[in-house]
Amino acid sequence: MLRALYSSAAGMQSQQMNLDVIANNLANVNTTGFKKAKIEFQDLLYQTNRSAGAESGAGNQVPTSLQIGHGARAVSTAKIFTAGEITNTGERLDLAIHGNGFFKVTLPDGTNAFTRDGGFKLNSTGNIVSSDGLPVTSFAGVTINPEATNVSISASGVVSLTQNGTTTTAGSLVLSRFANPAGLENLGGNLYRETPASGTEQTGEPGNAGMGSVQQGYLELSNVKVVEEMVNLIKAQRAYEINSKAIQAADEMMSMSNRLRG
Repeated sequence: MLRALYSSAAGMQSQQMNLDVIANNLANVNTTGFKKAKIEFQDLLYQTNRSAGAESGAGNQVPTSLQIGHGARAVSTAKIFTAGEITNTGERLDLAIHGNGFFKVTLPDGTNAFTRDGGFKLNSTGNIVSSDGLPVTSFAGVTINPEATNVSISASGVVSLTQNGTTTTAGSLVLSRFANPAGLENLGGNLYRETPASGTEQTGEPGNAGMGSVQQGYLELSNVKVVEEMVNLIKAQRAYEINSKAIQAADEMMSMSNRLRG
């Protein structure tokens, strides 16, 4: 019965973490480029009282084992990189990626980070930056003249400027992708960092070499589905409740056993 207490407690702790993940998904339902996460569980060690195939006498073997588990634990929170809904903003520096790929930005410490949030702005020098003012390395070498009357970014990432009735090419956009995007480290601020699990960064023009295309004047919204998360929330609540009931049952059985001994 003590084992039941610990197993149920482990189950309750796992469901608490599950609730934390679901709550974070729901909190970011309107976050641009946000990718929802799911928590994954594993069962814990088993106490083996009898192994399958053990001798049961007269040359016979038992067909199944007798093993008692010790609960469950959370082992990972995996990001799900399915596409979010694309919404029209009309802003000339808003970009949405259709398919694989990330925009690359430079952090204050000089290292690189990656994002699906394409809500970009211009700084005082005409360089393209993120909403937090981080330089967008994907636009390396591209400078936007504030006097340009039109900025056009094609699906393949070519940046064109129109000034005084003349259109010129200012440069092009380069996207980044990873073999295992779920292995990226979450930094917050819609940013991810490369890890050994994600694989090394691969770069390419939009629409080529497995990269998605870009769409100007649009943003990718969160891929969180509220109804789905509410269902997961109910399931987590019920699982937590069931484990608490198991603890109550084990406690009552221990009380009954102690009274019998007395």
